[in-house]
Amino acid sequence: MKRNLTLLTDFYELTMANGYFSSGCANQIAYFDMFFRKIPDNGGFAVFAGLEQIIEYIKNIKFEKDDIEYLRSKNLFDEDFLEYLSDFRFSCDIYSVPEGTPVFPNEPLITVRGPVAQAQFIETMILLTANHQSLIATKANRIVRAAAGRPVMEFGSRRAQGYDGAVYGARAAYIGGCSGTACTISDRLFGVPALGTMAHSWVQLFDSELEAFRKYASIYPDSCILLVDTYSVLKSGVPNAITVFNELKAAGHKPCGIRIDSGDIAYLSKEARKMLDEAGFPECKITASNALDEYIIRDLISQGAEIDSFGVGERLVTSKSEPVFGGVYKLCAVEKEGKIIPKIKISENSAKITTPSYKEVWRIFDNKTGKAMADVVTVAGEVIDDTKPYLIFHPDYTYKKKLLTDFTAKKLQVPVFINGECVYQSPDVKQIQQYSKEQIACIWEEVRRFENPQEYYVDLSEKLWNIKNDMLSENYK
Repeated sequence: MKRNLTLLTDFYELTMANGYFSSGCANQIAYFDMFFRKIPDNGGFAVFAGLEQIIEYIKNIKFEKDDIEYLRSKNLFDEDFLEYLSDFRFSCDIYSVPEGTPVFPNEPLITVRGPVAQAQFIETMILLTANHQSLIATKANRIVRAAAGRPVMEFGSRRAQGYDGAVYGARAAYIGGCSGTACTISDRLFGVPALGTMAHSWVQLFDSELEAFRKYASIYPDSCILLVDTYSVLKSGVPNAITVFNELKAAGHKPCGIRIDSGDIAYLSKEARKMLDEAGFPECKITASNALDEYIIRDLISQGAEIDSFGVGERLVTSKSEPVFGGVYKLCAVEKEGKIIPKIKISENSAKITTPSYKEVWRIFDNKTGKAMADVVTVAGEVIDDTKPYLIFHPDYTYKKKLLTDFTAKKLQVPVFINGECVYQSPDVKQIQQYSKEQIACIWEEVRRFENPQEYYVDLSEKLWNIKNDMLSENYK
């Protein structure tokens, strides 16, 4: 269903745009950075997602007649401004890291350059889209890594925060590494593989568990996964499943597996595995579900649970342990007569002090190991020459100073819009997932661990640090 989301914005974006217009500065060129300050769950990195939906929103910004009439009814907006909105044409430049990239706090993920009234207006949608999908992609990746190679299916639609939370949460979970989703429409829209078998209600509907299994197997003989915990996993569920599997085998079909959704999953899976093996079905897979997260999955595996795949619902699609990503969108520079003038936000809370200027972010890779060594935020136009030694510079922490040699430096951001025209072709989600997997493999294991991960360096170039330090010194005089 096509929706016009143009007015999905904080109201003050419109009042500020009207103010810029009335003040004669609506076309003042401004630079904004979208970044985040803290990694969810105290992790070592986050996974960026949501760019494709940001692109679609920006491509379709259009103020309909009803939108203009609504704004006029507020008795706040100048008629000249409303006329400007009626003929709105987006003309900003946007640069972004690709979806699936592992990212770190305080580095620009998205940079917007253009007329301030426009660049300011898109703040809300950039944040809500990138914050939500990055949050779920990050959580999904934690869960997938905990599963240690076992497939993880996203099962959370019914517990998501609204239908968009389910649809785009499934997309983000796939980017984060999940093998598929229970959300059918995400398969249709994005190609995220739709997966699923049966609910307890199927088993309850029939006169017996065995009859329910037989009926299901007759309809899906080559993809038969039976839910065995409606009554008793070991007393009836697995024995009845084995009966049906023997019947399928006799008919020339290959039984698929069982799913356990309650109880002591570690114990039940081990017992079920013994029963299936003894019955001649060592190839039958065991899937576990029921309020799982990365810690429970890790514990199950450490306890020797015989589980081949996991279905994870509410704790993934809502990122229950930490449901806010916390990305922000801040003005970092303006342009006057072709000159870029850095801007800074200062706060008594040091974490909220921004880094000024139009910036770029580079990732430094060790040529010997292929691992990422650090990210460096530079003033736009600076070049990190990887044919020469480079000093990682952060004068606040002298122990962090390190002369790098034998490395490759790569810019993380790519152009997405130039003068309002989209110049970026979004990959499909399978390509994004594969790219993400490859990039995360370049992050040291010490950074990837769940508890007390090693801090990954995100440093400023000496030139950028001097700009920031000079502005701080001037303001604190």
